[in-house]
Amino acid sequence: MSKEYEFTRIIKENEGVIFKITTIYTNNYEDQKDLYQEIVYQLWKSYDSFKGNSKISTWMYRVGLNTAITRLKKEKRRGNQIEIYDVIMRQTEQYDTEFEERLKKLYAHIHDLNELDKGLILLLLEGKKYEEIAVITGLSPTNVGTRISRVKQKLKTKIEKK
Repeated sequence: MSKEYEFTRIIKENEGVIFKITTIYTNNYEDQKDLYQEIVYQLWKSYDSFKGNSKISTWMYRVGLNTAITRLKKEKRRGNQIEIYDVIMRQTEQYDTEFEERLKKLYAHIHDLNELDKGLILLLLEGKKYEEIAVITGLSPTNVGTRISRVKQKLKTKIEKK
């Protein structure tokens, strides 16, 4: 099996990971597509360095989150701000309206978090354990727990205010 074939298979089997990251870190479909390509490119560039010491999804989250955060930092330096939540709107069209509204509010509040907190909440919503989040982010499990607890409280306060 060729390296290219194996890489393509891994991307297809785990493209949900990339899709979730691109949804959280972008505000429109075009940016989402661009970030998706950028993440796949970075995964390809670092594919040879993956030694299999962690799950492939853990490695993909780490590369994907780092790529998304780096991209956001570059955009902030350029002064580009994106305001539209059309990706979220498109994705929630299939749900009932009450659920859709609650999801929109949650994603809007998540969108306002800093880059690291967004990633932590994304991984938590994925059902990752603190230890796995620590491996992905490079934080200690204790630090992950503390930060997530603070972010949850921050989100709860913001949601209750509105």
